[in-house]
Amino acid sequence: MSVARQLFLLQLVVLTLVIAAGTLLAVLDQRRDSDESTRRSVTAVATALALSDGTVAALRTPDPSAILQPQTERIRTATGTDFIVVMAPDRTRFTHTSPELIGGTFSGNIERALAGETFTETYAGSLGPSIRAVAPIYDGGRIVGLVSVGVTREKIGGQVAKSLPTIFAVAAIGLGVSAVGSFLLSRRLRRQTLGMAPDELRRMYEHHAAVLHSIGEGLVVLGRTDGDDATAEVVNDEARRLLDLPDGPVPVSALPPSLRTATAPAPSDTGEPRDEIHLTTDRVLLVSREPVEWEGKRIGTVLTLRDRTEMQSVMGELDSVRGFAESLRSQAHESANRLHTIITMVELGRYDDAIAFATDDLRLSQELIDRLMTAVHEPALAALLLGKVGVAAERGVDLIVTEDTALGPVTPLTARELVTLVGNLVDNAIDAARGSAEQTADEPWVEVTVCEEDSLMVVRVADSGPGIPAEEFDKAVTRGYSTKSGQRGLGLALVVQVVTRHGGTIRTEPSLGSMIVVEIPIAGAAS
Repeated sequence: MSVARQLFLLQLVVLTLVIAAGTLLAVLDQRRDSDESTRRSVTAVATALALSDGTVAALRTPDPSAILQPQTERIRTATGTDFIVVMAPDRTRFTHTSPELIGGTFSGNIERALAGETFTETYAGSLGPSIRAVAPIYDGGRIVGLVSVGVTREKIGGQVAKSLPTIFAVAAIGLGVSAVGSFLLSRRLRRQTLGMAPDELRRMYEHHAAVLHSIGEGLVVLGRTDGDDATAEVVNDEARRLLDLPDGPVPVSALPPSLRTATAPAPSDTGEPRDEIHLTTDRVLLVSREPVEWEGKRIGTVLTLRDRTEMQSVMGELDSVRGFAESLRSQAHESANRLHTIITMVELGRYDDAIAFATDDLRLSQELIDRLMTAVHEPALAALLLGKVGVAAERGVDLIVTEDTALGPVTPLTARELVTLVGNLVDNAIDAARGSAEQTADEPWVEVTVCEEDSLMVVRVADSGPGIPAEEFDKAVTRGYSTKSGQRGLGLALVVQVVTRHGGTIRTEPSLGSMIVVEIPIAGAAS
């Protein structure tokens, strides 16, 4: 039986018992009120007769019954009482509802009345159980008689019975309204619990908790509430580890800025990819977002986080190796062309021209190698720059490593971070310069500077391309950017990850083409 049905039946039973108890209390209260009203009424009638001068005068006559019987019957009929008995102190009746009982002995308690007290009691007299009042009649300070006025229990019960239909009707209406309310509440609860039984809900919760704690991917479930004030409804252990989140509720504002834009689901009819790369300070995350819908309405969004940091690192190293291989292939190809040229010159007998051609090209290459190996103390960076020169030349781009490029032995970055930062900036610049050259007749160029200025490691990469539009820069540094249609790059985002990790800054500056400047404090890294 579902939770909703159990709750409905339980509420129905409880409400029935409560309303039944309330009805019984209402009936008892009505009876008590009727008894109290009857006591007040008979006491008032008895007191009025006892204080009446006509009653005292009749008791002085030889035949009080002849005078009092007609009067008391008229009063009894007018007041709705069942009997009025005027008696002598010795209990002899002068009046009664049943004339044949006149002259008989009054049955009931009169001691308190003889003592001068007006009182009420419930007593089973000649007419059956009744509520009666007994009052003393005074004549000149002494008690000359008693008057008793009463209403039978049968009549009081009839009065109470007349009010029972109203009481039962109110109880029935209350029970009906309560039953309808319980039914509506149970139906709402059935929708919210999907009609499950308590043990099914418990098992689902246990399985839910077990799955959340055991899966190797981060999981964040966001409700339908939008904005930074919203709170994630579910955050599993892996998501907290990947995003460095504390225990307890997680507001959307606590998520990394690069993830806040992923809280809204991608419309399924736009063709927008649901898997996106997002970068935090230390990690590269593949984020998959899916809307959660129920009965045609979106009720939230599920974000699945997969750690791609190590894979991205391996891919970066692979790209570096591939770049070196391309550089070696380019240099081998270029060397073969130059060797063929020199051999042909020798065969033609132009020995001086062959020597000049070979030594001039060798001199330029050797000068760059000697300068970089001397000024740059990090071999990986020097090799990277030399390799990029060859790659750029093969792609028709003039890559210039400026004369002031120099880097000491103490750097804030590791060799891998240097390769990531400079390599991605140079690759992006080469692509931008080539793309711009295809649309214009200008010669593409890239200029690279790596140096130290005022305890800062400064990297400047300028190119002849159009640069990154200002409105795209924020997107570029958080979720990847590419100037090539249909692609999204991670290069600049990875650069920003390295810069942010070491407390540096990155900015764009307009130059002859465009320029990106990175500044990273050296002293901060050393500390």
